[in-house]
Amino acid sequence: MTETGAFLLLMLVAVVAANLPWFSERVLFIRVPAAGRKREWIRLLEWGFFYGVVAAVAAGLEYRVTGDIYPQDWEFWVTTLCLFMVFALPGFIWYHDLRHHLKKRGPKKRRAASSSD
Repeated sequence: MTETGAFLLLMLVAVVAANLPWFSERVLFIRVPAAGRKREWIRLLEWGFFYGVVAAVAAGLEYRVTGDIYPQDWEFWVTTLCLFMVFALPGFIWYHDLRHHLKKRGPKKRRAASSSD
């Protein structure tokens, strides 16, 4: 695998993983919480777990491409955490804002709006 291919694969995995907590009501895609919906702190814990998974994938890809895993200081981890937050923004916005607007609009209004175009 080339460096470019590893980088693109890592970015794809990171974007998907960062958004996963907001697209499912199951905890880690395994079980539904007793309340029926996940609470926000569970979503944040899942998001942190997925950050760890992506970091492990990144270390594996780094070892595969370069043959070594280079040590990183705290600045690296803060930067990657902030980047992971940016990657999670689409899922967060969809869950907390866009989904509610789409539910309010309803299927009847969507059909009427599309037929008038």
